Formats: sequence, C-alpha cells, structure tokens
Amino acid sequence: MNVSSRVALAGGIAVSSVALLSGTAFAHVGVQPQGEAAKGGYATVNFKVPNERDNASTVKLEVTLPADAPMASVMPQPVPGWTVVVDKAKLAKPLEVHGKKITEAPSKITWTAAGAKIGPGQFQQFPVSLGRLPENTDRLVFKALQTYDNKEIVRWIEEPKDGAPEPQTPAPVLKLSAAKDDHHGGGATTATADGKGHGAREKAAAADSSDTTARVLGVVGILVGAAGVAFGVLAGRRRSA
Repeated sequence: MNVSSRVALAGGIAVSSVALLSGTAFAHVGVQPQGEAAKGGYATVNFKVPNERDNASTVKLEVTLPADAPMASVMPQPVPGWTVVVDKAKLAKPLEVHGKKITEAPSKITWTAAGAKIGPGQFQQFPVSLGRLPENTDRLVFKALQTYDNKEIVRWIEEPKDGAPEPQTPAPVLKLSAAKDDHHGGGATTATADGKGHGAREKAAAADSSDTTARVLGVVGILVGAAGVAFGVLAGRRRSA
C-alpha cells in the first residue's frame, strides 16, 4: 500500500469515527416550541423522537411532566398510528386557574404505537399544547423513556447542567422566553370586552381590505373592457368610412 492510499484510508476512518460519535451525541429525544414558549403563557411544543437503532423500531414514548412546575392544561395532538394517554396526579399545592382551584394536574404523557413505528433512520414528532407555563423559571425539564420493539428502554432522564458537558442520555429541555403582557404566548390572541380577540379583528380588517380592493379592481376591469369595446366599434366605423 503506497503513502497516498494509507493517507486516504486513515482519513476515511477518521471521518467515519466522527460521524458515528456525532450521531451518538445528537440523536436523542428533544423538545422544541412551535414559535415561542413564553413564561406565563401557552405554547405548542414538539417532542422529537429519532430512532437510534439499526435493528429495532421505537414503539413507545413516555414523557414525565415537571412536578415542580405543574401545568393545568396538557393537550396532545393526535398522531396517526399512535394512541396517547395523559395521566394525572394530586398536587401538593393547588393551582389557581381563571379563578378556579385545581387540585390535580397532568403528570405524564404516554404514546404507544398502534399500527405505526419509528423505524431505523426515521424520526417522529409528537405535538402537545402546554399551559400555563411557569413564570419563575427559564426552562422546563421533561424526563423521557423510549421503548424499542426488542424490549430495550432508553432513559433520557439526565438533567443537563450549565457549563458542563452534555450527559450521555440528556432529558429534553424546553427553554422559556420572557413573559408576554397578554400572558398567552405562542402567538395566541388577547380577548377583548366584546369577546373578539385582537388577532380576529386584524384578520377581519384584512379580509375587509382585500374585499374592497377586489371590488375596486373589478369595477376598473369593467370600465377598461367597456372602453376597449367602444374603441373597437369606432375603429370599425372608420375603416368602413
């Protein structure tokens, strides 16, 4: 083997090693907001689950909600081929939401494959609406268990620490942005006294504007068409003369 061949072989091994290590480090269960997750508001988040195995498929995901920051509203979006169950637990300290005391709150979400799987080289997202988000923390930690069809369970439960290397199996972390004045976050509209939100009013105004513009353009089109017909008639008369 000549020198150039040895260099090429060594380079290929190095690149393969980096690729494998990178896949191990970054292919883990994570959580990301759709838009923004503001403190004190509501947000829709996606739990992203990649399949890390070449010979097995993911068939179950269990996400534990933070007990130190309970949320009264947890609504999963249906995912085709998967069933979902939200478990609740008694609260040590009741929550007050819209003037009502809540004595229990969602504690865990479980998705189970029902005709679908996350196969090798694939990932699946599980959307959930959460709220109200706490105002006294910058992030929420969701511990997760990923189960494969070969009975293997990967525990994504290690909480990342600031300034420390990423754990081997880090728990999904949702970063929260600054609180909004309307306390809705996630692009939600604020209700007004007449029961209509600002977002609804803006949409209605935009629709009215679009409708007016369409009418004006329609009238202009009719006038232009009439002028064209008149011009054609006059031109025909001139030719006949």
